[in-house]
Amino acid sequence: MLWVWRHPRPEGVEGRCIGRSDVRVPTRRAKRLARQIQNHARRHGLAWVVYTSPSQRCALVGRYLRRWGWIHVIDPSLLELNFGDWDGRLWLDISPADIDQWCQNFASHRPGGGEALAELLMRAEAWRPDRGDGGVDEGLQHIVIGHAGWMLARRWGQSHAEPPSQAVQWPAAPAYGTLWRLD
Repeated sequence: MLWVWRHPRPEGVEGRCIGRSDVRVPTRRAKRLARQIQNHARRHGLAWVVYTSPSQRCALVGRYLRRWGWIHVIDPSLLELNFGDWDGRLWLDISPADIDQWCQNFASHRPGGGEALAELLMRAEAWRPDRGDGGVDEGLQHIVIGHAGWMLARRWGQSHAEPPSQAVQWPAAPAYGTLWRLD
């Protein structure tokens, strides 16, 4: 089982397409989420191991936990969807025709030449926590600090046999700092 928190709200992302862009998160927000995670782990008797993507909006929370005695594992397979050359741009600066093309072929189109949603779905479904020695910890409860797209993809894969064919089928992103319990 996974306890997955969405990273804290970053700064300067309003109206932008953000995937792999390494955007800034205020340290107080990261520290606040780290404290919430630590308290949750104590209440539920969870191991003090946290998995994050290398993006600072996730990894900064992991670094706080590491300072407090946790093991912090950085795993690139937890990264957000790669939006290619759309990444970091204002949505208003991306051609409406390009966005329409993606929305109509949502699972297999590569927005901005980046990663198709179908690839993110496979990556999220295949993710297993690495013990650090190349082995995988199965059957335990794990803590992840994730991105909305990765979280949605992991949840989608647990309840749907096929990827969504159109964007209107894709659920809304969880709020920053939201906790989801996933398999």
